Amino acid sequence: MKNPTLRERRGGSMHRRNKTVVPLGMLRRFLAASIFSIVVTSFFFVHVHVSPSPTDHKFNDKIPSFRDPQSWTRELAPPHLSKAPLSVPKLKDSRKDSDYEKLWKPPSNHGFIPCTKPTPNYSTPGRSRGYLSVHTNGGLNQMRTGICDMVAIARIINATLVIPELDKKSFWHDTSIFSDIFDEEWFISSLANDIKIIKKLPKKLVNATKIVMQFRSWSGMDYYENEIAALWDNFNVIRASKSDSRLANNNLPPEIQKLRCRACYEALRFSPHIEKMGKILVERMKSFGPYIALHLRYEKDMLAFSGCTHELSTAEAEELRIIRENTTYWKRKYINPIEERSKGFCPLTPKEVGIFLTALGYPSKTPIYIAAGEIYGGESHMTDLQSRYPLLMSKEKLASIEELEPFSSHASQMAALDYIVSVESDVFVHSYPGNMAKAVEGHRRFLGSGRTISPDRLGFFRKRKGPVSGTKGLDRFRSEETFYANPLPGCLCRTESLNINASHFSV
Repeated sequence: MKNPTLRERRGGSMHRRNKTVVPLGMLRRFLAASIFSIVVTSFFFVHVHVSPSPTDHKFNDKIPSFRDPQSWTRELAPPHLSKAPLSVPKLKDSRKDSDYEKLWKPPSNHGFIPCTKPTPNYSTPGRSRGYLSVHTNGGLNQMRTGICDMVAIARIINATLVIPELDKKSFWHDTSIFSDIFDEEWFISSLANDIKIIKKLPKKLVNATKIVMQFRSWSGMDYYENEIAALWDNFNVIRASKSDSRLANNNLPPEIQKLRCRACYEALRFSPHIEKMGKILVERMKSFGPYIALHLRYEKDMLAFSGCTHELSTAEAEELRIIRENTTYWKRKYINPIEERSKGFCPLTPKEVGIFLTALGYPSKTPIYIAAGEIYGGESHMTDLQSRYPLLMSKEKLASIEELEPFSSHASQMAALDYIVSVESDVFVHSYPGNMAKAVEGHRRFLGSGRTISPDRLGFFRKRKGPVSGTKGLDRFRSEETFYANPLPGCLCRTESLNINASHFSV
């Protein structure tokens, strides 16, 4: 048989190749059309976040403006973020997008706006009958709400308020004084038409006989106007040894409730250096798009105090028990963790929070700011949450060591930074209804900003809940929703243009 020539072999190869080219060409055209379709679709539905180059030290210029009436200054990114920028596509934020409506859109305020201005009949403070000295107690937010109550109490008993002393003996042993955390000059001047405030007792009264007492918890006008005001007959100085929960949540005159809100949401600003750093953190979080601030109450002190040990090792549970035993001012020593959890008294674990957010529909690319101290057990207890939501941020991740150095050894100042980022977040979620969770929820209600989610409810506008039916004595007051968690009624009024029955509000 004659061997094929080179030309014939080439011709045969080309013939066989041509048989293959036809289907491949069709496939390529099909793939090209598919890719083009995907690109076009993505153009319409995906908001692309372009990561800055390593030489670009500023965050994206298209950072949303703030709702805070005070101007907030954008700052440079910290060195470690500038050198290794995170490439994170922003979440969909079109108001026509159903996901935005469901996950990010703030609830309706039903026509309610802040109304804290006094009425025309409100008088300036009269002649002071004496001095009210205050020792605050607890963490930042417990002290904060206590100070606001003491402003109102000073008004009721016609006292000059001495700038409160902050708690330095609590679990955190924070040495901060009032002016380290709050803007002292602004606090004094902004309340000048309500009460007189001085920085220190007059020298002639420092060693004078004074009465030191704990005001009765959740007390009303009668108690302060009669029992406490009567003490001026014998003393020039009344010292309150505790500040938390000394004033009733309800059944107080409207002017007193408004004063509490003026003190809390207008007068009690953080000190300038805390405000500045807090606003920088907010800017950096917002550069990733809409974000959740998660108050993850899973620190050592919280777990030791509550006795909650679910998903902890035997060694960890024992360590917490020893801390509780050795903390003298914690009254409860023996706690059954299973009973506490069954009654709903324990915080959600980080793992449970991840499951909760996923069930609500928040995608894995959601930026989450962890508003908390050091998580007990560190990364070992954060693994599941981190796997669900890789973009977990915190003060320590957003700011450099040098930027946080002025605050890092002061727990209350660090908590103040978390407070600012939480109030300004698009969504606020907490794992336990403690003092900070209630304070942030109330502040956001007052501002009418963002969506607030509790594990058992959404933060819709509604009236403050009263006591649980059947409770008596102090338990009755404890069961009420606190004034600072929901300042309605008291500090929110409906605009005249809307006439919506308050009974129609969601619970």
